[in-house]
Amino acid sequence: MSQTPSAPPPQIVVKAGRSTFLGRLGWIAFFICLAVLLSSWRSREEYYDTTSGTLEKYVSGKKMADNKVAVIRVSGVILSGSGFVKKQIDRIRKDKSVKAVVLRINSPGGTISGAHYLYHHLSELRKERNLPIVVSMGSVAASGGYYIAMAAGKGEDLLFAEPTTTTGSIGVIIPYYNASDLMAKIGVEDQSIKSHPLKDMLSMTRPLTDEERAIAQEYVDAAFRRFKRVILESRPQLKGDEADSVVDPKTGKDLATGQIFTAEQALEYQLIDRIGFLEDAIARAREMAGLSESNSRVVEYHTRPTLLSAFTGVQTEAPFDATLHNPHPGARFWEATTPQAFYLATTVPPLMHSFPLLR
Repeated sequence: MSQTPSAPPPQIVVKAGRSTFLGRLGWIAFFICLAVLLSSWRSREEYYDTTSGTLEKYVSGKKMADNKVAVIRVSGVILSGSGFVKKQIDRIRKDKSVKAVVLRINSPGGTISGAHYLYHHLSELRKERNLPIVVSMGSVAASGGYYIAMAAGKGEDLLFAEPTTTTGSIGVIIPYYNASDLMAKIGVEDQSIKSHPLKDMLSMTRPLTDEERAIAQEYVDAAFRRFKRVILESRPQLKGDEADSVVDPKTGKDLATGQIFTAEQALEYQLIDRIGFLEDAIARAREMAGLSESNSRVVEYHTRPTLLSAFTGVQTEAPFDATLHNPHPGARFWEATTPQAFYLATTVPPLMHSFPLLR
């Protein structure tokens, strides 16, 4: 008996239209809500976080040892304000298991206030905790970078420089550029209204007067004297016959001329104690603290990952950036354009160092 072929089942066709669009909106809303929740959680966590988001990282030595040698990294141009270096100092101040500090410097210096800020807090850390501080200089530790190194205080074999380190540059500079002729050529005239003729001192729109130059020089001289006194407090063997003079003990050569030195020259002039690498400085720090590699571990610090870095894998703030960050986005620009003195070894106008893409 023949059977009549059955009709094919009806096909249901779903058209991608409004429902797909709404579905995508739903996913977008979900991720937005998730981001808000994560941001709120992180803000709450940071509020109660006594470490200020400073996380510890094991580097070498015995992993489970109670005793620690902490490495603090100072890298890049130093601007004034609070930053990650200060957070590391605060973390070490509270951590009684840290028995010694190695200060790793790779910096040409920066503002006088930024350099002295770090020098002050590092010196206070050394005194309060009675912690030995050994300095390891990287490719450059000049001007304000050398200033910070003086936080190691007095002692033997405290300042280590690598064979290729550039150091020295002991001096002060206030950058000033006279663009008045250029402004005249393009028809720009400064008509600023000011409370006193000195209010716009160091303005690029006009030449310095003799009075203004004398005032600026007096300021530089005072900052320079402070720099030399800081050096002589830690390295009294460099004291010359004249007040606040920093000289080579053997020849009497003036070392505070702004000149840069190689590691060999710095060793000869006693600006440093040893030529060696970071590992040598760590070994010296262990020795000063009465530790060994078998009963101590070396640690460093990094920042807590941000929400952006968690999603993208990109670190938004360099973990070892010694540049002192100001929380306001435009603060670095305004700080850079404010007339001020620098402990800085550079041939580039200091303004350039305030923009990450230019340095």
